[in-house]
Amino acid sequence: MSKKILFVITSHDKITEDIVTGFWLEELAAPYYAFKEQGYELTLASPLGGKVPIDPKSISGEEELRKSKEVIDRCENTLPLHEVNTADYDAIFLPGGHGTMFDFPDNPHLVQAIESYAVAGKVIAAVCHGPAGLVNVKDQNGKPLVAGKNVAAFTDSEEAAVQMVEYMPFLLESRLRELGAQIHTAEDWHPHVEVDGNLVTGQNPQSSTKVANEVIKLLK
Repeated sequence: MSKKILFVITSHDKITEDIVTGFWLEELAAPYYAFKEQGYELTLASPLGGKVPIDPKSISGEEELRKSKEVIDRCENTLPLHEVNTADYDAIFLPGGHGTMFDFPDNPHLVQAIESYAVAGKVIAAVCHGPAGLVNVKDQNGKPLVAGKNVAAFTDSEEAAVQMVEYMPFLLESRLRELGAQIHTAEDWHPHVEVDGNLVTGQNPQSSTKVANEVIKLLK
């Protein structure tokens, strides 16, 4: 039986009237193609369903658009997360992008899905800002899921480097630390992944492929 992966992608497309956002293309495309190579069945969902916004800053040029065409085409019509039977999947994967900071933390369907995966021992993976989807997730004892766990996420230093601190509802690294996560960081823009049981997290876009590879190891 082929493994089934559920990608959950942000639907949030604007931070201010002048600042557009969305998901970061590499953080979806690199894992997507890594999983496709394994023969996994891939489903793309989002909080609102339909077309999901690509952060234009994440598109390096025509070559990346060409290589990512299949992914971009599928992003035209994602499933609404509330219509997905999340129990059907072996792993959930949360690509980042600043949009996730706005619609992941308080999405009840996402929180419920991740909590059910934690109970079932299924793989939960997130990269860059994707771990924003973990901040309101609780374990079976009602404690933050990330408490005491080794976690990587987009760092406060990286947020400052892209000059987005003032626009964020919270700083992801700081919030995860407040929740009791054991945050491990590499230098800005260096690939870094943490694996703690079935939880796989990556620091930045450069970590996308490594996160996918760790998910593949766990699913094997």
